Amino acid sequence: MIFEQIIFYLFSAVLVTAAVGMVTVRNPVYAALCLILSFFTSAALWLLLEAEFLGIVLVLVYVGAVMVLFLFVIMMLDLNIDPLKEGFAKYAPVGFLVAGVIAVEMIMVLRSAPFQIATPRAPAPENNTEALGAILYTNYVYPFEIAAVILVVAIIAAIVLTLRRRPDSRKQDISEQVQVKREDRVRLVKMKSETKEQA
Repeated sequence: MIFEQIIFYLFSAVLVTAAVGMVTVRNPVYAALCLILSFFTSAALWLLLEAEFLGIVLVLVYVGAVMVLFLFVIMMLDLNIDPLKEGFAKYAPVGFLVAGVIAVEMIMVLRSAPFQIATPRAPAPENNTEALGAILYTNYVYPFEIAAVILVVAIIAAIVLTLRRRPDSRKQDISEQVQVKREDRVRLVKMKSETKEQA
């Protein structure tokens, strides 16, 4: 076994462990951290497959921006995870059944005829960034723009969820401040002046 295969199996094991931890851990912050670990290991696997641009974009965009946004929203919402803990054991058999069905479907798809390539493929271009850009902005330009719109909607939804009304928050009312009168804010109190004898 060569050194690249050892690294591949090592990162694959870490990726599978992080993915399982992401869907099984009960704390949403820990789940997001497991997702960050899975992103890093996926980027390392892409670097092993000589897809440098995809690996760098995965680290910069998803780990550096999207996951930071996820963690920000999770911590700002202050989620109550007690109801999630109550129904975990109740729905675990259904979850394992659905996971098994998805695994069987994936195996059937991967063993189908289109995935069994007998003839060798053409050599990949030397610059995979240029090839990816040419495909992305010609054949897949509309899905790319749709994905951009979906990300903008996700950012707006995160901001709306963060700025929800809270009963303990104080809000400034501009119309009330403009219409205020002196009698509403200032109270004159008359007091007798003190003399040396009283002191």
